[in-house]
Amino acid sequence: MSQNQNNGVVNANRLFIGSSVSLIATSVAFAMIGATMGAMKEHFVLTNTEIGWVAGAALWGFSISIFIFGPLCDALGMKLLFRLAFVGHFIGVLILVFATGFTTLFFGALILAFGNGLVEAAANPLVTTIYPDRKTEMLNKFHVWFPGGIAIGGLIAFAMDSVGISSWQLKLLVILIPTAAYLLIFMGQKFPKTERVQSGVSSKDMVKSTLLRPFFWLIFFAMMMTASIELGPNRWIPAVLEAAGIPGILVLVWINLLMAIMRYYSGPFVHKLSPTGILFFSAIISGIGLLWLSYTETLAMAIAAGTVFALGVCYFWPTMLGVTSERVPKGGALALALIGGVGTIIVGLVTSPIMGKIADTYLPDRLPEEKTIIVMHEIIDTFPVLEAQAKGKTGKDYRVAIDAAQKVIAEKEKTGKLPTIATANAMRSAIAADPGSQAAKHSKELLGPAENYAGKISFRYITPLSLILTLIFGILFFRDKMKGGYKTEKLTA
Repeated sequence: MSQNQNNGVVNANRLFIGSSVSLIATSVAFAMIGATMGAMKEHFVLTNTEIGWVAGAALWGFSISIFIFGPLCDALGMKLLFRLAFVGHFIGVLILVFATGFTTLFFGALILAFGNGLVEAAANPLVTTIYPDRKTEMLNKFHVWFPGGIAIGGLIAFAMDSVGISSWQLKLLVILIPTAAYLLIFMGQKFPKTERVQSGVSSKDMVKSTLLRPFFWLIFFAMMMTASIELGPNRWIPAVLEAAGIPGILVLVWINLLMAIMRYYSGPFVHKLSPTGILFFSAIISGIGLLWLSYTETLAMAIAAGTVFALGVCYFWPTMLGVTSERVPKGGALALALIGGVGTIIVGLVTSPIMGKIADTYLPDRLPEEKTIIVMHEIIDTFPVLEAQAKGKTGKDYRVAIDAAQKVIAEKEKTGKLPTIATANAMRSAIAADPGSQAAKHSKELLGPAENYAGKISFRYITPLSLILTLIFGILFFRDKMKGGYKTEKLTA
């Protein structure tokens, strides 16, 4: 499909490809943040809550840029938004690579997320504009590349680990490859005006049609939960499973590869069936899959549970956007921006940090007290010798571990109980200071199962959201059936 715009030809196919590659950059960023969370946590000695905030910033920064630039898409133009997305991706990666601690990690993830959000703010209106009669179908095909890009990024991270490239900084630099690619694809291209502008719907009508529609607010509320179920656990799956010796990155790759395949090949199927019906059954299946993931003990079990989880969450995001565009078409870029933005901001500011906090709360339940105290004394007794032999920053890392272990012992003697977060951090400090030491080895043996258990408990806490979604989408689906089926609203020029 091509059309004359701005004294030039709009190459719809190339614009769609460029948008897809920009989404690959976004999803590879998600994958690499997820793949490096454990390494960053150990390297900078961060708590689960702190690393949850870093992972969260990579999401709610996404929302901020959508909320700011989505409604301005008509005025600024989609081409400018894609250019700004490139800047966000490029600068965000560099800040992360040269980070010095929690603060720089946080702001690097935030700026990277700005780039991700700008892609979403520009690409969704672009797809609905160039394919006005196939919105839900083409949004599903476009969003193939979110799980597809996560699978690509996950495989690259796994391959790097397999050949001995463990540097989390190098993994993050991979994000720049698709970033450069979409910049080149968009060069010299003409972009159309949005569907809303072409149809003559005023900005005032756009706002009224969005904010004064009860249906929009129902979808807005539901998006908070669908995004939490899909993106929240997705961020934690590698770290949680790898803590138990299960190759979590492979499970994440499998989940997202399956989602990508299903979105791509079921596009016409989604177009013909009721989107509300798809959301109804997705809510049921996703709840089963997530609950099963919270009980996984082996790779085979994780793959099986991950398969059910993928079938459940596969259609959530693009179908929610499709339903919004088809049922609230006058809302245009504003409605799409608000729906996409709230999905990521709730995960970034609420779901991801809460999952980290839940994990920190339950982790001590699986730390055997007697063995933990022995490890603390082992750190105190052996690390001063290693510290004396070390020079520079490494020596300081030993001192951090020693001080942390001493505080744990002091707290135990004072209160009779091990401090929760401080105990895990003392072990992480020992692992970061000298991974090959006996104290670090024993710390890993105790910390791994506890991290895995606590992470799976956090999955369990998210599962009840699927019950609420089943009720919401069930009402919408059966109401549509009673009225003769799902119907869309179309704009005309």
